[in-house]
Amino acid sequence: MSERSLVLLKPDALQRGLAGRVISRLEDRGLQIVGLKLMQMDMPTAQRHYAEHVEKPFFAGLASFMMSRPLIAMAVQGKNAVEVVRKTMGSTNPQNAEPGTIRGDMAVDIGRNLIHGSDSVESAERELAIFFAEDELLDYQREVEPWVTES
Repeated sequence: MSERSLVLLKPDALQRGLAGRVISRLEDRGLQIVGLKLMQMDMPTAQRHYAEHVEKPFFAGLASFMMSRPLIAMAVQGKNAVEVVRKTMGSTNPQNAEPGTIRGDMAVDIGRNLIHGSDSVESAERELAIFFAEDELLDYQREVEPWVTES
């Protein structure tokens, strides 16, 4: 079933020049980019995106990091997109991430783990609405799709 997921390439991914490699890995898995923007996160966006963490002691540091430099917000679409993104990213803590995953191959520190992906279809819907207006998400046919997934 085709679904959508939010992906954030965090400031460390851009500062390290890894954005293209990370995006390529997601596209290699058959995911289709349906929205993409370079942006600077502000506090209201951080509070909405990390709403469940606002009262936790680590929120201030997390928000400060996410607002420190530009990031890339991306909407991807594909069969089981949320699960595909999660498996491609690897464990939140790069020390536990499998080789072959983005975090397992490119990240070292849990606080600088390069990428965020929605953890459920419901979270994806909520998060996508934070970063994208409905008219910023495109629905288009890729001619390669029958070669990526069975219908």
